[in-house]
Amino acid sequence: MQLNNLIKTVIQELKNCQKLKYTGELNIKNEQGRNWKFYYQHGQVIWATGSQHTHRRYRRYVHQYCPKLDINNQYLPEKITVDYWDYLSLQKIYTNQEISDVDVKKFVESFISEILFDLFQHLKLSKLSFEKHQELMLNPSLPSVDINLLTSQIQQSLLEWQEAGLEAISPHAVPVLQQSEQLQKQVSLLVYQNLQRVINGKNTLKEISVKMNKSVFQITRSLLPYIQQNIIMLKEVSDLPLPKSNIQKVSQFAVGSKSNVPLIACIDDSPQMCEMLEKIVTSHGMRFIGIQHPLQALPILLENKPDLIFLDLIMPIMSGYEVCEQLRRCSLFAKTPVVILTGSDGVFDRVRAKVFGATEFVTKPVETDKIVRSINKHLHLQPHKQTQQVSNLSFSYLT
Repeated sequence: MQLNNLIKTVIQELKNCQKLKYTGELNIKNEQGRNWKFYYQHGQVIWATGSQHTHRRYRRYVHQYCPKLDINNQYLPEKITVDYWDYLSLQKIYTNQEISDVDVKKFVESFISEILFDLFQHLKLSKLSFEKHQELMLNPSLPSVDINLLTSQIQQSLLEWQEAGLEAISPHAVPVLQQSEQLQKQVSLLVYQNLQRVINGKNTLKEISVKMNKSVFQITRSLLPYIQQNIIMLKEVSDLPLPKSNIQKVSQFAVGSKSNVPLIACIDDSPQMCEMLEKIVTSHGMRFIGIQHPLQALPILLENKPDLIFLDLIMPIMSGYEVCEQLRRCSLFAKTPVVILTGSDGVFDRVRAKVFGATEFVTKPVETDKIVRSINKHLHLQPHKQTQQVSNLSFSYLT
């Protein structure tokens, strides 16, 4: 099989981003409206997502590489308003040391390889568009991949898939046993029982491959004779819903609110500090959002668009300097006041904070007058009479 021109175009675009040391999102879209999104950091691919069955795919990989974890008790964003929610969730697992360095590398490589295979399989004669969004930057806390090596491997996998007569079959299809008596005549009792167990009308070919610890190519090729005889039929299924039990809860008042009441954000790993800021801010009639994990900060801020951000300087994994720099590279927050909170009052820290784009430097301990004065100054507000705290003016994203 000759590599078709559309695949060549995609590979060239991926390589161009690498060559230009691009940082941001590359969105590849076909005429049918299907998207495949690749996230770069200085030319390195650190994540990819999109297409169909995003929830099924994430569940499957967590089950495969973190078998002891309960997917229903993992961090998941409330509304999947950011396409890279799966990356944020894996970050959380990795940060909590619930997956090893070796397994997280396999997780990321396999995940991105699946996106590439899906993209290449869906190209055919479809027209493509390429969009870049430099404001969408992920924190590179997970291993990056060699995209050149992966594209080469996936081209070979696609070739094998097509040469085996599987070109018209999607790995996301669900096999359904139509003629059980006919199948029983053609296979041993043990094979029949195993097939009956996994071919239940619910599992996709991908999911069956994980359950049987075989590649999806092996599974699909072994089922092909029965598919051709209509003993087994293939059907398309919708994605699974994400678990509801551990989704982060957010006040309805705050999310999507068009209110003129200012929204103040605080990024600080200390729950006590977030609670203190919350009391000060809401008692002065403003809305508040507390974020205790810096890796989650950017997507949450993009969703809620605060008017002013208080930012702790010293945090694990990602410092306040790094968060501030990331915010300033995003056009949405280029002019948003960012006030650094720190226990250090050194000249060097102040200068460095300014270099990274901080608007102001407020020393701890936090005092009501200092916080309110800073908010009034940067948002050009008149001093507000203190009121009793209103609970629906605030919400927090806990670690």
